[in-house]
Amino acid sequence: MDDTSKSQRDDWLAKADILTEALPYMRQYAGQTIVIKYGGHAMGDAALSHAFARDVVLLKQVGLNPVIVHGGGPQIGAMLERLKIKSEFIDGLRVTDAATVEIVEMVLSGSINKEIVAAIMGVGGRAVGLSGKDAGLIQATKLIRTKRDADSNIERVLDLGFVGQPSKVDPRVLTVFGDSEVIPVIAPIGLGENGETFNINADTAAGAIAIATGASRLLLLTDVEGVLDKNKALIKEMNVKEARERMTDGTLTGGMIPKVETCIEAIEGGVGAAVIVDGRTLHATLLEIFTAHGSGTMIRGS
Repeated sequence: MDDTSKSQRDDWLAKADILTEALPYMRQYAGQTIVIKYGGHAMGDAALSHAFARDVVLLKQVGLNPVIVHGGGPQIGAMLERLKIKSEFIDGLRVTDAATVEIVEMVLSGSINKEIVAAIMGVGGRAVGLSGKDAGLIQATKLIRTKRDADSNIERVLDLGFVGQPSKVDPRVLTVFGDSEVIPVIAPIGLGENGETFNINADTAAGAIAIATGASRLLLLTDVEGVLDKNKALIKEMNVKEARERMTDGTLTGGMIPKVETCIEAIEGGVGAAVIVDGRTLHATLLEIFTAHGSGTMIRGS
């Protein structure tokens, strides 16, 4: 056997080993729902986007029910800039007035949503694009945030405009897709009780959908390795109690806090486990679901 043939054989054997390792997890998750929040670098990089599309098609092919909830902050920002519509952020949330929410819906439910659907279709899968408005999937209310003034100690209400939070998720339309070969791709737009359109944080929307569907896993793809300890080392797993402690002892800072809060809410709502996954890693979703070492930081109930 020449060196080229031996190299090919070793490569085939390595792939066979991977499939063998994955088999027990395929059995474990067969028929179960996996909600994946897709965004950040994973969505902006062509190679990662292609790999992600192939990964979710594979999940569907082996019997899982992936549900994709996507973000689109950079794309929204770029479109607002093109249209010369000013936008500001308060505590990491985009203030969304009437003009802005039209653009948010156009970008999320239009171009981004259909790009993801097309990517999945392009690698042999079947997908349908939805927003939270469709079939009453996500009912929303205005998000209320307060901020205490450091000098006067007076707490004031922040007006974020048409930024919302899920008040009810009706998963019946997703149940239909679960019994088919179709992968739902959801834009985080909610419908208010008076017909208003609300822009919802994609992590928050994914967590609410995971609870409503009784998902086994909630995966939040992000642009960091996972949750890091005070020495900047990856925390591979923690329970809800440990997660709460790390939220108060200064281990968690910035944007990681709301992500962990979403994970905790999902678990307390009945989701099996939630994982903050490094979306910059090729095939991160498959590594998390189908391998023993996983990917990122898993948060469990106990």
